[in-house]
Amino acid sequence: MDVVRTPEERFTALPDFPYPPTYVTFDAGDGTPLRVAVVDVGPAGGEVVVLLHGEPSWSFLWRSVIPELTAAGLRVVAPDLVGFGRSDKPTDPAAYSYAAHVEWMRQTLFEGLALVDVTLVGQDWGGLVGLRLVAEHPDRFARVVVSNTGLPTGDTPMSEAFLAWQRFATTARRFDVGRVVANGTVTPLPPEVVAAYDAPFPDEASKAGARVFPALVPTAPDDPASAANRAAWEVLTRWEKPFLTAFSDADPITGGGDRVFQRLVPGARGLPHTTLRGGGHFLQEDVGAELGRVVAGFVAATPR
Repeated sequence: MDVVRTPEERFTALPDFPYPPTYVTFDAGDGTPLRVAVVDVGPAGGEVVVLLHGEPSWSFLWRSVIPELTAAGLRVVAPDLVGFGRSDKPTDPAAYSYAAHVEWMRQTLFEGLALVDVTLVGQDWGGLVGLRLVAEHPDRFARVVVSNTGLPTGDTPMSEAFLAWQRFATTARRFDVGRVVANGTVTPLPPEVVAAYDAPFPDEASKAGARVFPALVPTAPDDPASAANRAAWEVLTRWEKPFLTAFSDADPITGGGDRVFQRLVPGARGLPHTTLRGGGHFLQEDVGAELGRVVAGFVAATPR
């Protein structure tokens, strides 16, 4: 497997993101070492909150959420998915699959960091990957927060807007990551923030994972990931631990998806689910501090 690593100097001028990474390295399965970058901050003895980002962002997305959690005495673990942020980036699109992303995060969080009693916070692909981990390793998790995400099986048709996004990501001549993130927010992003989202991708080869990610979403019943996601739903429909939805009100992609979780997951019943006003798809940019307070309050209100 051919892998590239973004030069560290690309990350020297990140606004409001003073968090040095730690690294977890493991075998990708073919003898190739993969290095995953992780922000790990807050009191070592605090309850663990894992923040999983989506496409095409990285842990920088959580910079307004993290201070709210650490101030509440929580340990925050925010990895960069393989292909994103400071993590290694396979250059062959065929190296990426839904199952591979789940396995890479399993190795990072459970083998590398030995995390237990985790509170998952997953947005976008962070939910797709994270919920698979929850279903396949339920004893590792204490509670779940889902935000602007879902767990598709391909049994329900996807919107034409999403299918158009899939086609664009894989075929567009230019794929400007910072602009993609900016288009998913309500609040205009300053140039330095847009640049921070572009920073992990100095050339086209480094964008292989970002370009292929939308195509990995199951859109047909026989998709390679459909059976595993159906099996995950079987677990989630029996999930009794606390399960909170915190979606935004201005996301055209996942709007209404929170009601599916509220209806099907037993652990979601009776909880104070919230809709964060003024947030786009990347609600961490628009209402990040508020999301952080929601998560901190949820952890405090649902002791193990």
